Amino acid sequence: MASKRVILEMGSGNDLHGGDYTKAALRAVQDALHHSSLTLIRTLKLDAKQMQVEVTIGVQKPDAVDVETVRKSLPHGTVTVRAVKGGLDVPDEEIGDVAVIATAAIAVSFELP
Repeated sequence: MASKRVILEMGSGNDLHGGDYTKAALRAVQDALHHSSLTLIRTLKLDAKQMQVEVTIGVQKPDAVDVETVRKSLPHGTVTVRAVKGGLDVPDEEIGDVAVIATAAIAVSFELP
């Protein structure tokens, strides 16, 4: 059997104060999840536990994302998370703060004939 991508969903999230890249990443993942439904999986009678879930997070400081925390936030399947350079930092120089904007792509695959 070959693994086939059946869902690709995108989301964005932010941490407006404090520069927390993990918080922004978690919000981006939740945004993506709230835009999708597992109707296809139920209709085809696929087992959600068999999903292969690949999460890509885009932020300006990928090493600042706790990918394990993000991985644990996904409710189904075998989840892998990677953080890459992307997203956006918007500095507020007056108060020395930064707004972190993260993007997330969630790809779901199944072993299909």
